[in-house]
Amino acid sequence: MLALLLLAFVLNVTVFSQIQHVVAQQQLANEFREELVAGTAPVSEGDFNDHLLADGAPLGILSIPSIGVREVFVEGTSADTMKNGPGHRRDTVLPGQVGVSVLLGRAAAFGGPFGRIQELAPGDTFSIRTGQGESVFTVIGVRYAGDPAPAAPTLRQSRLILETARGASFAPDGVAYVDAQAVAKPAGARQTTFLALPSEDKPMASDTSTVWALVFALQFMVIAEIAAVWSYRRLGAQKTWVVFVPVTILAVLFVTNQVTILLPNLL
Repeated sequence: MLALLLLAFVLNVTVFSQIQHVVAQQQLANEFREELVAGTAPVSEGDFNDHLLADGAPLGILSIPSIGVREVFVEGTSADTMKNGPGHRRDTVLPGQVGVSVLLGRAAAFGGPFGRIQELAPGDTFSIRTGQGESVFTVIGVRYAGDPAPAAPTLRQSRLILETARGASFAPDGVAYVDAQAVAKPAGARQTTFLALPSEDKPMASDTSTVWALVFALQFMVIAEIAAVWSYRRLGAQKTWVVFVPVTILAVLFVTNQVTILLPNLL
């Protein structure tokens, strides 16, 4: 069982998470296109009815053709939220608006959408489409911990910071930052401040809010194994394999998925 768990964990991070990311992006793209057509795409931290956006709500499309990135980014930056795509740190303005906005993206797991952003160089351009239209950003530079940050943007500038894990795939040793700027659009109201930002939404943070789900997943797996042993002794090997192999695989996937959420959100 331990060997099966370890194998499933590796497969979940390296293979299944990539498939999950593709499916989630398609769903998010469909949802965001419908909002654009209806004119209800978010332009602040609230939705069209001024209700606080939920984590995972689509906010816009990031397009960086030079490194093959086209991603729908969502509100929130917890590890669970960023399984679906890059996340917008909700205490910052939306990309393209006056001020500084921050997008976090995974470097390897769940599609690794930001795995190549460190290849960007000063002068490179890319675009972001939100409910306010398209903004074209110009890269200022790439920096790492300890490097000086660019000067604060002017009243007419929008500054965007892309953040991801630095280091070998699945073994990060820091955070990389890509700074870019564009001509700004009016900023929407923000309801979250940096001090109020949950700890799981910060770079390289783990999401422990769903540990309870891991406990239930482990219980489900143990119960399935006990039932399989009982079935093997009472009903025989053939019937046990037919019934409990799919159940065991499902239990293992539940467990490994919850364990993956405990990993750093930029992995």
